[in-house]
Amino acid sequence: MERIQAIKGMNDILPSEVHWWQAVETTAREVLESFGYREIRTPIVEKLELFARSIGESTDIVEKEMYSFPDRKGRWLTLRPEATASIVRAYIQHNLQADPLVQKFYCIGPMFRHERPQKGRYRQFHQIDAEVFGIEDPMLDAEVMFMLCRFLERLGVQGVGLHINSLGCRRCRPDFREALTAFLAHRAGELCPDCDRRRHVNPLRVFDCKVERCRDALDGAPELQDYLCPDCRDHFHRVQSYLSDLGTPFELDPRMVRGLDYYMRTTFEVVTDRLGAQNAVGGGGRYDGLMKDLGGPDLPGIGFAIGMERLILLLQQSRSHSGRVPDLFVAVLGDRALREGFRLVQGLRARGIAAEFSYGGGSLKSQMRRADKLGVPHVLILGDEELESGKAPLRNMSSKEQVEISLADAETALMEYLRRCS
Repeated sequence: MERIQAIKGMNDILPSEVHWWQAVETTAREVLESFGYREIRTPIVEKLELFARSIGESTDIVEKEMYSFPDRKGRWLTLRPEATASIVRAYIQHNLQADPLVQKFYCIGPMFRHERPQKGRYRQFHQIDAEVFGIEDPMLDAEVMFMLCRFLERLGVQGVGLHINSLGCRRCRPDFREALTAFLAHRAGELCPDCDRRRHVNPLRVFDCKVERCRDALDGAPELQDYLCPDCRDHFHRVQSYLSDLGTPFELDPRMVRGLDYYMRTTFEVVTDRLGAQNAVGGGGRYDGLMKDLGGPDLPGIGFAIGMERLILLLQQSRSHSGRVPDLFVAVLGDRALREGFRLVQGLRARGIAAEFSYGGGSLKSQMRRADKLGVPHVLILGDEELESGKAPLRNMSSKEQVEISLADAETALMEYLRRCS
């Protein structure tokens, strides 16, 4: 019988790997909550029109990459390809505007896109997402980018840089689109088939193409910076000034457009040279018209998303992380010691000590071998003789030295000893 395999591009996260994920998630929560963000959890399945209206029907995500299907009533549903639209939908649906304490949100979880799996880019992938509503001040733009950089710094991520751009607004972007369309018309024969189509329906998407000939064809293309209206130019200038005040280095990247239609004004990416062509670790920007487009109040918004798979690849390149090692192993000899060891281990676990033992016992040699394989620093040896005497040896697996532990209140005695050793 053929073995059932996981779906291509949808990966198991094994126990030997999960500590990386836990470390990233824990640090993300600590940093985001220190900046005033509160967690929100949205469904992974939404109505298709939510993403078609927010992301843009002419984007690659909507045209080619979404997992969409009809339910039994014929309604089209989609596995969420990103989190921003879902959070905006929840904000509108639950009238969160009425709560002045809820402006900043974060979400951690899986997203889905049907694209060719490659290193750090999968069909089920995971993101850390942060969003802020109701604040238009460019000072917030700088704060969001500063926070993203501090998060990566806390994790110890190396080899990344912040790239920023302005995509203008709905007043100044049409003139740029017209100039870019005219430029691309003279380069039509040099573009890949996808970009030849994009130049008619969404010419800004050409800047996002990774095909080398398309990038070469864009030499001399008009830049959006030259078409910004006075308000957008002032906003972007102030963003740069605030980033400088915060000591956050950045690089202007006039060709960075991001992949979603709802972005406007400030956009940004954190990029690396260590992951090949897929060089963006995370990014985001402003989307001041999105909430109104989805039927809500006319509130500005800004946010970012970080791809956890790529982030963990970077962490694994820069440092080792073995995960949590058990604090203690209880080796037992005899039926009575087995029952007492079982009770002792559960009591220690309930008090926060990572304790292990062998269910069913076994020889002392085999149990010590398992403790050594687990990397446990201390082993308590418990047999019938130790139970009679009320004392048991606790062995340091590195130095091989032993101390006697009283069994009268073994849990407390072990916790105090382990605390002194930590």
